Amino acid sequence: MPDASTVLDAPALLAGLAPTYADVVLDNLARSYPHSAHHTTHSADDRPTPEQIHPSFYTSFDWHSCVHMHALGVMLLEHGLDSEREAALRQAIGANLTAEKLLVEGAYLLANPSWERPYGWAWLVRLAATCAASTDAEIRGWASALDPIVDTVAELFVAWAGKAEWPVRHGLHTNTAFGLGLMLDAFRSLGRADAAAACETAARTWFQADADWPGDWEMSGQDFLSAGLSEADLLLRVLSPEQFAVWFASFLPSLTADSRIVRPFRVTDETDGYLVHLHGLNLSRAGQVARILAALRRARESASAVDALDAAREPLLRAGLEAVVAQEFMSSHWLATFAWDALMSASALVKPTDTAA
Repeated sequence: MPDASTVLDAPALLAGLAPTYADVVLDNLARSYPHSAHHTTHSADDRPTPEQIHPSFYTSFDWHSCVHMHALGVMLLEHGLDSEREAALRQAIGANLTAEKLLVEGAYLLANPSWERPYGWAWLVRLAATCAASTDAEIRGWASALDPIVDTVAELFVAWAGKAEWPVRHGLHTNTAFGLGLMLDAFRSLGRADAAAACETAARTWFQADADWPGDWEMSGQDFLSAGLSEADLLLRVLSPEQFAVWFASFLPSLTADSRIVRPFRVTDETDGYLVHLHGLNLSRAGQVARILAALRRARESASAVDALDAAREPLLRAGLEAVVAQEFMSSHWLATFAWDALMSASALVKPTDTAA
């Protein structure tokens, strides 16, 4: 890791960290325990092992973390790895993303329609979209195997969006805006037009009228998402850059680099799974800040919010990166995905001089 005096070079970090993050993924996919099960038992005999009901995604502490570790693994294969790591990663992912195993996973989702909603759903379709975008034949084969479960998630989401009157606005897994953002991108790229349209409608209905977000009320003590920035990160996907700039100015009218909503926070106990969420908060905010900043720059926005976001993004990223490769499993079972996402968004960020081209 670079020391505090260096400027973070996101593209260089992506290249340098790819092998390390591949090792993190491989470790996660090989760890069956400890496991945090979220299965609702219906009788004394209903005591399945995680692998029995989740044959594709039973490692990495919990189901959703295992799903997004697979997504990270595919992204790393697309990024380029040494031959040994690539072979090991292909074997581990390919063994799990089979049509037979995914059929069991899809049946469980249908039988439990609110389970892992929307966070696990979102990462599942993100995984499928990542596979489908590949030019690699084996990876695209995984996308084909995932097709039926994508249809299942699309069906569940459209049904839920049609009856849910209110979003969930907090910084944990059930946060609506974060899940919607991932699903919207994935449904669009996968050609699920009806599900994508339902995402867009829900985003506008639930969030477009929001203004004067109380950013200094964030965060609460175990958040790994910013509720406010998750809304903004979603709406930049459904509004034009110019429309988004107007909305954002109304949403966070007094944003500065010192505002709590963009300030990094520390973790006081690395063994506490909930306190460790604050590492993820730093990383998820870093990615969201980069994407919001990119949208405002596309709108040629020069308000003070742009300066505030630009000043905040590197401290947020720096605060979260070191925890990714910690020995403590409460960090290592999930943080690498958020770090990679933040680095990818930072790497893609258009420089101010480029917007004048």
